[in-house]
Amino acid sequence: GSGTKLDRAERKKVLALAQSRQIDAILVTELSRWGRSTLDLLNTLRELENWKVSVIAMNGMAFDLSSPYGRMLATFLSGIAEFERDLISERVKSGLAVAKARGKRLGRQAGVRPKSDRLLPKVVAMRAEGRSYRWIARELGISKNTVADIVQRHRANA
Repeated sequence: GSGTKLDRAERKKVLALAQSRQIDAILVTELSRWGRSTLDLLNTLRELENWKVSVIAMNGMAFDLSSPYGRMLATFLSGIAEFERDLISERVKSGLAVAKARGKRLGRQAGVRPKSDRLLPKVVAMRAEGRSYRWIARELGISKNTVADIVQRHRANA
């Protein structure tokens, strides 16, 4: 879900810089944003500690995992953050279930698709000329799947 997927590529870059000793500290907005779970965060913090790289939260709190106090604090804060994420996720799922039970339609509204509807005549004409989906997509600057969807909807409505 949103918020749980960190930008893995950027995180890997930072860890590579840490491992190669090109940086000696990492500044994070929140400690909980650095790991996907408590275990992931603690393992990452241990790796950083081995590389002599410190992690500092924006509130100025530094996490020294070489001390029992620092390890306990990092574990505690990470656990609280993970618990909070799980609670939010449960509330959202519960709310969606209630809405669905009340007959509320979830997801995108069916109906008009302005861009596809605007391109429909062009796509149909190009298909009539024998053009491929790929050629049409490139020509109109849209994806092959969009071309296929337009053609499929046109056939269904014809």
